Amino acid sequence: MTRYFMQLSFKGTNFHGWQRQKNASSIQQTLEKALSTVLREKITVTGAGRTDAGVHAKFFVAHFDTTKDFNPAELTKKINGLTPGDIVVYKIFQPPVKAHARFDAISRTYKYFVHTRPNPFINEYSYFLYWTPDVDKMNQAAQILLEYEDFKAFSKAHSGAKHYLCKLYQAYWEQEDDKFIFTIKANRFLRNMVRAIVGTLLDVGKGRIDLNDFRKIIETRNRRAASLSAPANGLFLVDIQYPENIEKLLDKNYEVFWHSNI
Repeated sequence: MTRYFMQLSFKGTNFHGWQRQKNASSIQQTLEKALSTVLREKITVTGAGRTDAGVHAKFFVAHFDTTKDFNPAELTKKINGLTPGDIVVYKIFQPPVKAHARFDAISRTYKYFVHTRPNPFINEYSYFLYWTPDVDKMNQAAQILLEYEDFKAFSKAHSGAKHYLCKLYQAYWEQEDDKFIFTIKANRFLRNMVRAIVGTLLDVGKGRIDLNDFRKIIETRNRRAASLSAPANGLFLVDIQYPENIEKLLDKNYEVFWHSNI
């Protein structure tokens, strides 16, 4: 068996997340079906992580094992011909021996997009607010996140997580006219974590929660103490960092979406 990595992007709107589902369409299932068809053997695809239903990925990595020989460039074209346009595979390559798309990842980076001026062309990729958030207050709260490692308060209940510890490297908001972009980078993320954090930060930006309350929410370790999760449509996985021997095989110099910051 030989292991291969795939670099891809996907628009999550029409999928129930990455992970295969019994009665719903997923990215993983779609890729497995296409690969199994072309290679004529049952293929299991392992992703770098699990994205929720409706969440997008500018940059995603997965791996699969096969006994078949093939031309990676030709297989890439065939897979793209068998999958919907919502999924695009950019590259298939052999990684260092037995490298793992999930366990060898060092960090993941997400961006969440918010806009405050109605725009029908970006609603699938950004969360519309009818009010303008206080970006300074949200950035003060975002810095508080970096003081903690236990994020159970922002984790989906009964997620099956063995622990709730995450090492955050970055968490900040940027404003560009009527657009607000939240960036967060960590070694790992819990299920629904980023959307729960964004929803709570937006409540800080609206004045519903002050900075002391925000700190208390984290320390409760209770999901009910935090705000409702922000909608999935504004969330993008934008980068996954690997050790240098894998990183040098990836192509990160391309733009595929509507906004230069994605």
